[in-house]
Amino acid sequence: MQAKSLTLHALMLASLATVSVAQAASAPQVTIGRTIFQNNCASCHTVDSRLSPLAGPGVFGVVGRKAAGVPGFNYSGALAKAGAAGTVWTREELDVFLADPSKRVPGTTMPVGLPDRKMRTALIDYLASLQGPAGATAATIPAPAAAKPAERAGSWDDTQPGKVFHFKPDDLAKPFATESAGNGPRVQARPNGSIPSVMPGFEVSVFAQDDDKPRVALRAPNGDLFLAATGAGDVKALRSKDGAKADTAAVFASGLSRPYGMAFWPSGADPQYLYVAGVNSVVRIPYRNGDLKARAAAEVVIPELSETSGGHTTRTLAFSKDDKTLLLSIGSATNVAADIGPKPPLPLPEWEKRHGVGAAWGVETDRATVMAFDPDGKNRRTWATGLRNCVGMLVYPSTGDVMCNVNERDALGDNLPPDYLTRVKQGGFYGWPWYYIGDNEDPRLKGIRPDLRGKTITPDVLLQAHSAPLGMVVYHAPKGARHAFPKEYEGEIFVALHGSWNRGVRTGYKVARVFMKDGAPTGQYQDFMSGMVISDRDVWGRPAAVEVAADGALLVVDDAGGIVWRVVPKAVPKR
Repeated sequence: MQAKSLTLHALMLASLATVSVAQAASAPQVTIGRTIFQNNCASCHTVDSRLSPLAGPGVFGVVGRKAAGVPGFNYSGALAKAGAAGTVWTREELDVFLADPSKRVPGTTMPVGLPDRKMRTALIDYLASLQGPAGATAATIPAPAAAKPAERAGSWDDTQPGKVFHFKPDDLAKPFATESAGNGPRVQARPNGSIPSVMPGFEVSVFAQDDDKPRVALRAPNGDLFLAATGAGDVKALRSKDGAKADTAAVFASGLSRPYGMAFWPSGADPQYLYVAGVNSVVRIPYRNGDLKARAAAEVVIPELSETSGGHTTRTLAFSKDDKTLLLSIGSATNVAADIGPKPPLPLPEWEKRHGVGAAWGVETDRATVMAFDPDGKNRRTWATGLRNCVGMLVYPSTGDVMCNVNERDALGDNLPPDYLTRVKQGGFYGWPWYYIGDNEDPRLKGIRPDLRGKTITPDVLLQAHSAPLGMVVYHAPKGARHAFPKEYEGEIFVALHGSWNRGVRTGYKVARVFMKDGAPTGQYQDFMSGMVISDRDVWGRPAAVEVAADGALLVVDDAGGIVWRVVPKAVPKR
């Protein structure tokens, strides 16, 4: 499927610029559909038949194609089953699926639907136009030097609990040093009751199982564990009598729009609300300590996060140390903002005064940012820019520093650029889309923003490229915790690495411990929990979130297996 004379990045730019338009729909309707595709789908799907798949299968020729019909793509079990059952992507079938993917194909990993019928019709008209010869002509783009084969260093079989990594900005790979891969995982059932591997001195057990496969965890002051079941639109609450296993499960709130980030407010023992971030809004739900069911309907506090809602959907929430500022991360709509043009709609100084230094425009307006609000959702302002997809945001307890995991851009090669964890400074610019890891210019956007050189902040901890860090938590053992970790873990950060798709040999699929000193990251991290990859193709678990339980255990949410794992020391250390 991939033209040997063209790199992935060149084909992507060309294929998005030129498509073969069929006569089935008017050109204006197809143009509208193309825009909808760019805003909602292009970060995961290509439109050129010569490209390797991205996070999702290519959609060239999708209308009339059998479900799960792209050779070699690692489809989810749900879509593979739909294909085996004979589902064909007719216009009518696509309309039903795109309206609510998880309802039409329960268990699909398709993250976002289009409830608006007119938008779906326009999008399907565009998809129907992608027929015949490949839709891009890129003969004028020179072929690059021969790429090196995929590397195994840093891959799933080059890792084990206890191994320490320290990637440095001076050691970055060159752009396009390897071909860019479309290598999503094929999720299998957990084989024979397998459990993850953990650091010596610790043991693992199953705390809870949830077929809705929640993605985010948050501990309430009384010890209940709240879970965001994003695909189901629910927030759930788990309670455990002895801490070893959840024995009460309740749906706290339902009917939410892909809930993800959660935070209690105010902090402390007596919060009044649970805030929940959806794809394009934030709500708050009245809460009193110990509630297992919402006592009133959700109140919308931020009705719209940005003008576009496609691309990254993992919004995370945190409150400042003084509880006066609501911080909200909004990931980018696209990979590298290739189509926004060289200039914003206002003079650059005026644009940056309104949106922040290095803020992108077009479909990326107020995307790839951390935004700040008052707790009532008012007084909107930009906190930081250039963060392609900040996830797992938290405020470090002793310093008040805002911290993010960031999923960096794709299609520059197996080992570039690193994902990262960093302190997020107010007013800071972190590079995306024009620069990465300091002043390294993205070659796909060369020369567009030379004025930003020297203004980018280099992040604190570089993570293996394409690891996909999601949830993170600061380890602090609650007072009187029966299963507190050893003292050296106090103040350290645990990060869930969800795992790669854009790497020739997969990496991630583990939980890492980030070393801290005096409240600041040292730049080093250590594998703490792994063992969920079966082969270069197959996995059975994907860590998505971490939380510290009331008894000191580390809880790890696996959104592939639908399991919450519990990790405790084998012997309780003296403190």
